[in-house]
Amino acid sequence: MIDLTTIWALIIAFAVLMYVVMDGFDLGIGILFPWFDEGAERDQAMNAIAPVWDGNETWLVLGGGGLLAAFPLAYAIILPATYPLITAMMLGLVFRGVAFEFRWRDPRHRAFWDMAFFAGSLVAALAQGVTLGALLQGIHVEGRAYAGGWLDWLSPYSLLTGAGVVAGYALLGACWLAIKVEGSAEDKAFRFAKLAAFGTLALMAAVSLATPFLAHQYFQRWFTEPMIFWLAPVPLVTAAFAVALLRALHKRQPVRPFLYALGLFLLGMIGLGVSMWPWVVPQSISIWDAAAPERSQVFMLIGVGLIMPLILGYTGWAYWVFRGKVGTHGYH
Repeated sequence: MIDLTTIWALIIAFAVLMYVVMDGFDLGIGILFPWFDEGAERDQAMNAIAPVWDGNETWLVLGGGGLLAAFPLAYAIILPATYPLITAMMLGLVFRGVAFEFRWRDPRHRAFWDMAFFAGSLVAALAQGVTLGALLQGIHVEGRAYAGGWLDWLSPYSLLTGAGVVAGYALLGACWLAIKVEGSAEDKAFRFAKLAAFGTLALMAAVSLATPFLAHQYFQRWFTEPMIFWLAPVPLVTAAFAVALLRALHKRQPVRPFLYALGLFLLGMIGLGVSMWPWVVPQSISIWDAAAPERSQVFMLIGVGLIMPLILGYTGWAYWVFRGKVGTHGYH
């Protein structure tokens, strides 16, 4: 049965997915940035995301703000459990944004700002991945409050998910550049995409194998009847997307690798949703336990119903206007 709380859970999941997909590829470009030559290659990489990078982060605000508004108890538990990670992520995003602007306005120190762009992107991506792992492995809750320590989030599993997100973002970034840039930068984009694809697939497999053994709930969800029959298509479809991605990269097709990479992320999100449902804080707090009062949810749903179409509209318009290849001096 779909109720108001379930609708809000789906809204936040959609916002998170949109952020991961849309900010993921420009963080990925930052992660790959040092391996492009100074000058035309780096300028093309920057221009490929210049019109959209700040708008992409709208979804982070919607996801985080929606969690606070719709599931305040979950927000009050998850944030204290991951404060070091959230702080690192925000600092990385801020430093990255500053570097993005200053590399154009301060040519004398462009090498420094280029490395700052890389470092901010890497830190933000790694922090997001480790946060995901920390959430999946469980948060120590007592009396509806976080009761763990300062470094409970740090574990081999959370570092594994962190590495997986970094590799996945690099894959998205390389596939996006394969669409947008030309010349030697395009050649490097395809080469980096192949390397990132193998890394992403290996880490996805490792995380997928490790997750069911984190908690009895996860194992039951994936390996007991009848769910095992319903969920069997997920890894099979993932394998099909992986083969299609590698084949498209081998043939140097410009658009399909990015679409296949998006498909892998979508399947990964579906797998995480299957594992976690209906917990917003796994094994501790369900979405109904954490939900805001019904009147608050209704009031906020009206606002989201008005705002989300606008966000989707201006995002689609921006991508349409700035479609096509980009050179060092602009689009053509």
